[in-house]
Amino acid sequence: MAYRISVDIGGTFTDIVAANIDAKATTTGKVLSTPENPALGVMTGLQQHIDTAKAKSLEFFVHGTTVGLNAFLERKGARVLLIMTAGLRDSYTIARGDRKTLYALQYRKPERLVPRRDVLEVRERLRWDGSIFEPLHEEDFEPIIQKIRDEHIQSVAICFIHAYVNPVHELRAREILQAALGDNVSITLSHEIAREWREYERASSAVMNAYIAPIVQRYLTSLEQELADFGVRVPVHVMQSSGGVIRAKTAREQPVHTLLSGPVGGTIGGAALSRVTGRPNLLCIDMGGTSFDMSLIIDGKPSVSNETEQEGLPLLLPLVEIHTIGAGGGSLAWLEAGALRVGPQSAGADPGPACYGRGGTQPTVTDANLFLGRIGKEARLGGWMALDEAAAESAIHSVAEQLGLSDVELAEGILSIINAKMADAIRTITIQVGIDPRNLSLVAFGGAGSMHAVWLARELDIKEIIVPWSPGTFSAWGMLQTDIRRDLTANFFHPVAETDSSAIAEVFERLVSEGKALLVEEEVPEDDMYFTMSADMRYIGQEYFVTIPIREPFDIETIDREFHDAYKVRYGHSTPGAPLEFVNLRLAAFGRLKSEIMGFQPKENVGDAVTGKRDVIFDGKRLETVILNRDAMPIGEQYHGPHIVEEDSATTVVPPGYTTHVDEFGNMIIMRNV
Repeated sequence: MAYRISVDIGGTFTDIVAANIDAKATTTGKVLSTPENPALGVMTGLQQHIDTAKAKSLEFFVHGTTVGLNAFLERKGARVLLIMTAGLRDSYTIARGDRKTLYALQYRKPERLVPRRDVLEVRERLRWDGSIFEPLHEEDFEPIIQKIRDEHIQSVAICFIHAYVNPVHELRAREILQAALGDNVSITLSHEIAREWREYERASSAVMNAYIAPIVQRYLTSLEQELADFGVRVPVHVMQSSGGVIRAKTAREQPVHTLLSGPVGGTIGGAALSRVTGRPNLLCIDMGGTSFDMSLIIDGKPSVSNETEQEGLPLLLPLVEIHTIGAGGGSLAWLEAGALRVGPQSAGADPGPACYGRGGTQPTVTDANLFLGRIGKEARLGGWMALDEAAAESAIHSVAEQLGLSDVELAEGILSIINAKMADAIRTITIQVGIDPRNLSLVAFGGAGSMHAVWLARELDIKEIIVPWSPGTFSAWGMLQTDIRRDLTANFFHPVAETDSSAIAEVFERLVSEGKALLVEEEVPEDDMYFTMSADMRYIGQEYFVTIPIREPFDIETIDREFHDAYKVRYGHSTPGAPLEFVNLRLAAFGRLKSEIMGFQPKENVGDAVTGKRDVIFDGKRLETVILNRDAMPIGEQYHGPHIVEEDSATTVVPPGYTTHVDEFGNMIIMRNV
């Protein structure tokens, strides 16, 4: 048997998807995450699906990790020493002055990851074109090396001016440090992380990489060793924020590219779903235990940006655009000034919601769903975790009593608040950027996504909801539907009117050559390589740019026209005929991986889809509600709400006024009755 396995570590659960290629069958599972050592959860989940003998036949292993992101969010990364060009050390501390909160009376500047005392200088200088104005003064490194030794600094970031054009001084700086310090210190070069202009943003990106590098490197090294001991012989691949995967070896060198690797899997799964169902425009929502992630699939493709911010710190790296808020099944209900609040604080995996029976006493969204009957007291999360209904009721009652509400009013109030927060967040990625959510299908996944999907669709006037097979592990499944990806950038400051297609072709020829070399490092055969090209462009006189896809043969008039069209879509207006300029040329180098979207395969001898009935509260009314076993739901048969669909990884709640059926791919399609 040949297997392909993906693992996605979440704040509460670690999800496993095992695709048996020969049998064309997929199995899934969940285990509690182990924040103290995430590899423990990975190995526990893996051992539930394959034994040591089967591990040797594993064809592909991919992993979405939150280790780097958590280290950053919790400020548990390494101490970083930042080395910059003499005279520019304060550029990282000062940051950029064009902040969007200019008139915020209570504005607080985001805390830097490197305090000013740990930003040091060396004398060197390159001109804008990469020519050397002042050579590197190697003697300036002597006190720096002594400081690293004396203060046991683990990580160093180097950012020299104009290194994105000519990295000669950054490369030499690494040689000097490695010769003196060996492999005891992690060294990050800014041009290897972000080969782009803007010194502050490039320094910030290099610092982020250096900050999380030691932790991610130790974790991936440990995981690789444990997998090898278990019998796994294939390379470990890691999901990137861009939606592609890389080998763990590359991820250890540039861990910043894995910062958002966990949530991205769901969006890539959404793109695969878009292709197979013929629905080009999707709104993907992933509601787990601690967070609510939103992303869009437009014309069959996820939206990818080349820069982002994390807690006010800019990062220059390609990433699938995902908007996240603190809203999940574990979101805590709490009181502030006599008013009910829900989230962003979460009960997490330990102790978890009160109904987990692990010591939690504050009510959560999951407790409210259990109390209202939307989760059955006999349900077993992940197929193994029993729920404590009495503990949930006690937690709900303790807060309801303080507010003078009935327990039912409080439970429904908790769900109304969390649904309103999620709907408002969805509006920021749709309505605020000119996208009408009514034209989208809502794809709901994550452990809690399908429990709240109908209410979100109702709030946004969306008519169709898609719940994929095993929604609780959909992000992990999505990681099996992507390819290897490496991204390259070339600085290209040229007015469009003075540029001919041969100059563009020459740069892309060089980038393709570099991309092929990187894919060879990822062990991609040449026949499986493919490339996409894009250009960063702007009106002359503007500061920021718009990225547009471009194709061969390179035609300047076509590029000019497509820029104006893209600009109008993004900003609502454009100025055809106005002079333009190129800023960067970009290449995404891909390596095809064998993947197969396996359709729905009903389990044998599962019996009637209707497993029983129970009272469920909807809008304050207790209604007798049909309970369905998803594994037994036949393709095409319609079920009218109210009903609840149960499966190992999630529960789907369908109130009155909606109808559900299963399509040929195993997706549940929920439609509002006309």
